[in-house]
Amino acid sequence: MNQLAGKVAIVTGGASGIGREVALQFANEGSKVVIVDINEEKGKEIEKLIKDDRGSALFIRADITNPYAVNELYSKVEETYGKVDILFNNAGIFLEGRLTHELSFTEWKKLMSVNLDAVFLMARKALRYMLKNGEGVIVNTASAVSDVGYAQQAAYTASKHAVAGFTKTLALEYSNHNIRVNAISPGETETPLIDWYSKEELEAVLADYPIGRMAKPVEMAKAVVFLVSPDASYITGTNLFVDGGFTAK
Repeated sequence: MNQLAGKVAIVTGGASGIGREVALQFANEGSKVVIVDINEEKGKEIEKLIKDDRGSALFIRADITNPYAVNELYSKVEETYGKVDILFNNAGIFLEGRLTHELSFTEWKKLMSVNLDAVFLMARKALRYMLKNGEGVIVNTASAVSDVGYAQQAAYTASKHAVAGFTKTLALEYSNHNIRVNAISPGETETPLIDWYSKEELEAVLADYPIGRMAKPVEMAKAVVFLVSPDASYITGTNLFVDGGFTAK
C-alpha cells in the first residue's frame, strides 16, 4: 500500500474496463488520480468511488484525439494538482472483425485516431511535465496482438504494433531524464471491448489461450501498478505480455 503516495496519475479510458480498475488501484496505492474518458456518467462514478474512500480524484471529459482538448486537459490537471507523475495511456477502441478489403478508410482513421494518435498526444504533453519534474513513468496499453498478426483485425493489429514501437522509442529517448516508458499487452479481458463477440466467437477466441479463460481487469491493473511503482525502477522499454500464454502459443 501507498507505493504511489504523493504521485499524480492520469488514466485515459478510465471510466470502464482495465482503465477503471487501474484508477481504483492507483488510488489504493495513494495516488491522486485523474480519470479521462468521454463517458461522463461512468467517469464521475469512479471519481466518487475514490473520493468516498477518502482518496483524491478528478474526472475530466475529453476527446483525446483532439490536440486542443489534450492541452486543455493538462491545464486542468496542472491547475488542480500542479504536476504529472504517471500516465497510463489506455483509451482504445476495437472494430468488428472483417477482411482488410472490406475495411473503410473512415473506420481505419477513426481507430488510429484513438489507438495511436491519442497515445502520441497524451505522451507528448506528459513528457513536458515529467522533464520539468525530473522524473516520470508512462505505461501504454498495447495488446497481445502487438507482436503477432491477427486475421480480420488489420487496423487494430497495426495500431497496437505501432504503440509497442512508440513505447520502445520513448524509453530510449527519455531514460537519461529518469523517465521510464513501458507497455502492457493484455490478452482477452472482461471489458466492454469484447461485448460484440457472440458466444460461439468467444469460445473460439478462448481456444487460443492456454490458460483457458479471460483475464479479470484487476489482473491487468496489478501489472500496471507494478510497472509504475518503485519495484520496477530498472524496467523501461518493455512490452509486458499479460496474455494467458496467447503469444507463447
